[in-house]
Amino acid sequence: MDIQNVLVIGAGTMGHGIAHVAASAGCRAWLYDVDAEVVASGLSKVKANLQKGVDRGKVTQDAMDAALANLAAAPTDLAEAAAEMDLVVEAVPERMELKQAIFGTLGAACPEHAILASNTSSLPITDIAQASGRPSRVIGMHFFNPVHLMKLLELVRTDETAEEVVAAAQAIGERFGKTCIVVKDSPGFATSRLGLVLGLEAIRMVEEGVASPQDIDTALELGYRHPMGPLKLTDLVGLDVRLGIAEHLANVLDDRRFHPPALLREMVAEGKLGKKSGQGFYDWS
Repeated sequence: MDIQNVLVIGAGTMGHGIAHVAASAGCRAWLYDVDAEVVASGLSKVKANLQKGVDRGKVTQDAMDAALANLAAAPTDLAEAAAEMDLVVEAVPERMELKQAIFGTLGAACPEHAILASNTSSLPITDIAQASGRPSRVIGMHFFNPVHLMKLLELVRTDETAEEVVAAAQAIGERFGKTCIVVKDSPGFATSRLGLVLGLEAIRMVEEGVASPQDIDTALELGYRHPMGPLKLTDLVGLDVRLGIAEHLANVLDDRRFHPPALLREMVAEGKLGKKSGQGFYDWS
């Protein structure tokens, strides 16, 4: 199918990044959020990131202008915003009841051909899909932060996801400049499960005084060719996000590997959430 109109629900870190790559790929992209100020901030961040690309010679001025021309704030009514979309990507906080409510609205409002996608990094796509009333049109599209720079897109299919939806998601992912992998709907998918085990172990090492965050990250970056260490990545993802995923996987898998370290809980309780709060394992102020 030919995807031209894309709605992104949630204008935070992931949402504005997804809107950025959609608009840059030539789609008409709309950014939706319940908070108009968050939408305005998201649009400004897209412009700023495009400008950085121009300044560094990675993006032409014409490409920046074209992307911004493709990008707009969505109507404030979600049903109205979704009424003519080919693809809707939900990127709201990791709360199942919130996502199910959104997909219930999308199921009633979107055209029959529309693909309904969730950017969740760990919640079951099957449970989200059932709320839409059209589970064959639902797929997980798990992007990575920062979306406009990271090349991976994890597609998560359920037992009911139609083959044409998987194919269309792969095609649009490639159009967005991503390399796609396809995984089945299982707790933590592939990336969150692998990344979380490494991140939690790195936090335990800090907790135990094995080494500093900087030295632990350097060990993975230089010793194993990771582009970024697990603690710096945790800061970028958000310690609160990592905590939520760990609690979810520890519960559904009944596995101690995913039990959150006390240090992670303490830092979140203190408001040390990583880059977005200015302080995490690193100082981002």
